[in-house]
Amino acid sequence: MKFVDDLYTMYKNHLTGDEEDALIIIDGILQEISEAGIEKLIHELSDDERFEMFGMYLYEKFQLKISEEGIGQTTNEDDQGKGYVH
Repeated sequence: MKFVDDLYTMYKNHLTGDEEDALIIIDGILQEISEAGIEKLIHELSDDERFEMFGMYLYEKFQLKISEEGIGQTTNEDDQGKGYVH
């Protein structure tokens, strides 16, 4: 996506390689961009890019739901494998 390429070019000499770099930059942009600007960027995406964007959104929201619900976390001592001799 050209917007991301341009954004990277603009900030690449200020990045530390930390994940927070991207979060801070994107948060700042989202606070400044208008709804019309967002719609314009979305319309400029190819079909594949829109599919990928929506897929990533669904993936992140699903992961967040799993995390919030505690799925996959064990809370009982029995689930920790303690007390069993193998």
